Amino acid sequence: MNKIEIIDLHKSFGEKKVLKGVNLEITAGETMVIIGQSGSGKSVLLKHIIGLMKPDRGQVLIEGQEITSLTDEELMRLSRKFGMLFQGSALFDSLTVEENVAFGVRRHCHLSEEEIKNKVAASLEKVGLRGVESLLPYELSGGMKKRVGLARAIAYNPEIILYDEPTTGLDPIRADAINNLILELKKDLQVTSVVITHDMNSTYKVADKIAMLYDGQIIEVGTPEEIKNSANPVVQQFIHGRATGPIAEW
Repeated sequence: MNKIEIIDLHKSFGEKKVLKGVNLEITAGETMVIIGQSGSGKSVLLKHIIGLMKPDRGQVLIEGQEITSLTDEELMRLSRKFGMLFQGSALFDSLTVEENVAFGVRRHCHLSEEEIKNKVAASLEKVGLRGVESLLPYELSGGMKKRVGLARAIAYNPEIILYDEPTTGLDPIRADAINNLILELKKDLQVTSVVITHDMNSTYKVADKIAMLYDGQIIEVGTPEEIKNSANPVVQQFIHGRATGPIAEW
């Protein structure tokens, strides 16, 4: 199990400063939900945690190992620790469900075809899908695509699962089914989880801790109850979805 530490992380794109000194500690085995407005830098932060982006300055440590200066080969080995459910699921359109789920297994594990097939079936079973291996992504509903994406994320037994807007685009019932899966996988796999979202129903259901990203920094961290009772007007405006307050509408 892996603790994640983010220390004074900065990232700009041209003149636009997105991360302005982010500090956050994620305890091994917990589910940390990072909330914030669309465009606030949540996905950029997630890409730094997994090593897909390098910061302008600052550090990301996974179980004490500083990852921002690793070589591509070292990052490839590190990526074995991570499973990621991408926003929109990011399935390969030309591959079947079985081939999509097997993608990470083939990349990270040295297994026979029969062993890969068994891992795929077990992963699909964990997310409540059976008999869909031969289907193509266009034949799946939005909720099924999310489940297949999640099966792909867990197929090679990662220690950390990252979720980028896992309930976006789903109706409330399918969104709640994904929330239940996040909870079940945490219990069954004992993983550290990082969830990026602006869905407060999902946040309150799955979070052990909540961190709010605003204006390039983490402005508050706490349990769901602590965040609900925060005295910070920015936090209160966001969690209640109010148009008026310190956060500008546009």
